[in-house]
Amino acid sequence: MRALGPGSVSSLLKTALDVIYVVLWVTVGLFLLGALLALLLPADLGVWRDLPARVRGPILAAGLLGFAVYMGVVLMIVERVRRVFLTLTAGDPFDPENVRRLRAIGFCLVALELISYAINFFGWMFRDLFRWEHSTFNPTAWFAVLVVFVLAEVFREGARLRAEAELTI
Repeated sequence: MRALGPGSVSSLLKTALDVIYVVLWVTVGLFLLGALLALLLPADLGVWRDLPARVRGPILAAGLLGFAVYMGVVLMIVERVRRVFLTLTAGDPFDPENVRRLRAIGFCLVALELISYAINFFGWMFRDLFRWEHSTFNPTAWFAVLVVFVLAEVFREGARLRAEAELTI
């Protein structure tokens, strides 16, 4: 099976990313709706009976909002990866826009790690309310950030070489 073009592995992956993209939008919407309901519904409502009283209302809403933000950043990554795969399916991997997309993915990965650190910080701050599990520095995530930025530069160079080749006839 081919890697590029219609009917290729990249077009199959693009279709899978389209499905994931829709699921992520629904997930973000549900987290935001849950955060809004956590703020608006009374704390003694039966729907909250499985939750400890100390994590209802604003604390639950903040947690759901935090997850919505995290999933929103994941959504941004998937959206840009979808666009990269769209160019791969079209048979044009060195589209200059892919450089910008890959850099945005790199910055989103940095944001995910920083959000993770913030969540861990707040988990530690409110450890008396939650069962807090300590998370440490994740070198794999930071390595992935570096790889994505290097790939962006590889795509930039490929786009430059393609543009240069188009000028020489």
